[in-house]
Amino acid sequence: MRPTVERSDPFEIRARFERFTTHSLPPPPLTLVLPCRLAPGLDGLVVANRPGTRPAPRDRVILWFHGGAFVAGSSRSHKAMLARLARATGLEAVLPDYRLAPEHPFPAAVEDARAAFDSLVARGLWPENIVIGGDSAGGNLALGLLAGLLAERVRPAGAVALSPATDLTFSGVSILSNEAVDTMLPANRRGDICRYYLAGADPADPRASPLKAAFPNPPPVFLQVSTTEILHDDSRRMARKLAAAGGRVVLDEWVDVPHVLALFAPYVPEANAALARVAGFIGGLWEERPPQA
Repeated sequence: MRPTVERSDPFEIRARFERFTTHSLPPPPLTLVLPCRLAPGLDGLVVANRPGTRPAPRDRVILWFHGGAFVAGSSRSHKAMLARLARATGLEAVLPDYRLAPEHPFPAAVEDARAAFDSLVARGLWPENIVIGGDSAGGNLALGLLAGLLAERVRPAGAVALSPATDLTFSGVSILSNEAVDTMLPANRRGDICRYYLAGADPADPRASPLKAAFPNPPPVFLQVSTTEILHDDSRRMARKLAAAGGRVVLDEWVDVPHVLALFAPYVPEANAALARVAGFIGGLWEERPPQA
């Protein structure tokens, strides 16, 4: 994967990433995948267990933003991982196809993330029954959405971010210290992210770099990351920030595994365990709270 990212333009990265994920990572049997319209111009997929395979609380949902460096990925590329997460939690997952750069630079994806959340609330879901999640660039969007909601005193059930990019100023020590050992993300392409996605916007804008945002009264947050990826420090610093704000934070660190480990379930044994930890965290969010009437 890394050689492709190092040499390719954003459109080639998009095409290759889509081919790899859709062909090599199929969803498990008995998965229900349905198209959905979240807002004008914003479509996506709903991923769930087929009726009869497992009871599912219909008032709870996972809202997941796919990764892909803001230029690649889709609901289709991540439907397999979310199908396994839906199977493990018993919840439906909604995957928006937010607008991608370079055709739609910042803040288009940020706006789509908020529109997706608002659409679920408009359909009758309580914010406290929505889990926000994402991986890599999608983790950036999930945490940015969380910060925006908390600023308005809207508190979702919790958040999950797998190998999130939380700081687009790329000031983390691991950006360079892990450059030689990260098997997927080349540190030398970080300038391209600014060019394609930010398109001249300030990388320190809290909407672009959630590490720069405030998180008043945060819900529980689960961060999963490899100690050998260039984004390791993005998760470590975000965990400290959320804890300092009074939140319950789980920082789940893995040694010598690829970026967004859970994406590779069921083919990588560690990925199965990583995804199980995500599911366990999500399932525990309501253990001490009765369902909303």
